[in-house]
Amino acid sequence: MRNFEYLLSRILNEDIGKLILRVSIATLMLFHGYHKLINGIAGIKGLVVKAGLPEFVAYGVYLGEIVFPILIIIGLYTRVSSFFFALTMVFAIFLAHGNDLFTLGKTGGPVIELALIYLLTSISLMFIGAGRFSFDGRNRRK
Repeated sequence: MRNFEYLLSRILNEDIGKLILRVSIATLMLFHGYHKLINGIAGIKGLVVKAGLPEFVAYGVYLGEIVFPILIIIGLYTRVSSFFFALTMVFAIFLAHGNDLFTLGKTGGPVIELALIYLLTSISLMFIGAGRFSFDGRNRRK
């Protein structure tokens, strides 16, 4: 039994967990970014202007939903990329869901649930880093 536990601990380590976390959350965000790349960001521009910010700020969505997720997937500048991913989600929550912060949806969960998961996961990645299976991890070992 101890040999099995040892083998399992060698296979299921925290670096694999970090890899799964990075790839899953960033890939899911890429779908949002791809949609905006194909269909445009007119709606986001409207939200940004309505909030009193300059329209060019809306283009940051491409960084937050395409560039930074790609960097997180490959594990390059993961902590910095995760910070900007989190910042993107703060903007998304306040621009798109500012009136819904404490509102529950039809299924009982918060209306901002998805954006909140992205935000909290990116904050977690800022603290735990990319792990061994990443460019950050390779650079750290050299």
